[in-house]
Amino acid sequence: MRVGSVQSFVIGYPDPNDYLSRRMTTLARVETTDGVVGWGEGIAMWPEACRATKLLIDEGFAPLLVQAGETTIAEAWQSFRAHAWWYGEGGIASFAYSALDMALWDIKGKLEGKPLCDLLGRHRDSLPAYAANHVNKATLAENVAEVVGFKEQGFRGCKLGFAKKGLSNIGRDPDGDVAFVKALRQEVGPDFDIVVDAGNGVKWDRETGIATVRRMAEYDIGWIEEPFYPNRLDDYVALKAAVDVPIGIGEREWTVANYARLIDSGTVDVVGIDPARAEGITGFRAVDKLCGDAGITINAHAWSTGILSAASLNLSLASPNARLLELKPIPNVALVDLVHEPILQHGGMVEALSRPGLGIEVDESVVKRLAA
Repeated sequence: MRVGSVQSFVIGYPDPNDYLSRRMTTLARVETTDGVVGWGEGIAMWPEACRATKLLIDEGFAPLLVQAGETTIAEAWQSFRAHAWWYGEGGIASFAYSALDMALWDIKGKLEGKPLCDLLGRHRDSLPAYAANHVNKATLAENVAEVVGFKEQGFRGCKLGFAKKGLSNIGRDPDGDVAFVKALRQEVGPDFDIVVDAGNGVKWDRETGIATVRRMAEYDIGWIEEPFYPNRLDDYVALKAAVDVPIGIGEREWTVANYARLIDSGTVDVVGIDPARAEGITGFRAVDKLCGDAGITINAHAWSTGILSAASLNLSLASPNARLLELKPIPNVALVDLVHEPILQHGGMVEALSRPGLGIEVDESVVKRLAA
């Protein structure tokens, strides 16, 4: 393919899944000299990081694409990494070229007339949908009722972020956390998966983490995610030896090399990876192979716009190591208005898209309306 132009956009929107916090992200629009358009996303989230991501796209990586002439995705990906060698081992540089890599794969699918999952090698046609949401209501009963509502909508499971914005004390008191998981299990029954995401907000020392996860295990949680900061490897080793609960890690990694080190540590059972942060579609595929070699699960972190949801769906359908797809259960403008075919669950499943590339059409008027 030959790239003719690149545009980037910082957008912002209120998200009811995050207590109406203003979420931000950076989008990339790549157009070939033949007029084929691809879209990608780099989730930098914070205003200053989104602006920095846009700057790197516009002034660092976009010129590489345009000046390269005829190029392949693999060549472009390597050129991005080589260009950013001094400052790009993870972080904002990865966000920037993740967006471009995603857009290039979208273009490739359109050029070949295939959905991305078919281009990559479809492994399945659908995946169970899990409601990925933050626990933010005032009372235990209200938070339980919200998740029961997700089950009634058809979701097959949930992943619940503890100690997030809002009115809830869940994630700040281990006894209350366990009581919440117990009450939730009693209400949703045995056939609804409960995943506990302790990342970012929960502050456990090793002993508290082990004791709390052990108590939660009595109520059959699917896995415990990010219970400690990722550099506390000894705590992860101790937790894995002490409990029979799968451990999910990965949200704070940004490169294939870092994921390889994490997997080699033997502490992770579920690798969380976001193709809008961790070196794009190409990076996700490389980590997916590492997961397959290690016999562990890969899980697409898809907590942003409909563009990322489409990329995560396609990648997960093409992976033998994925077993579910996270979706925000409460609609917002970046999920249902930004793209003409939102990624939704039907009967608890998310089906493959039929359109080529990512399978979505971005409404550019909404991009402009959300511009930050």
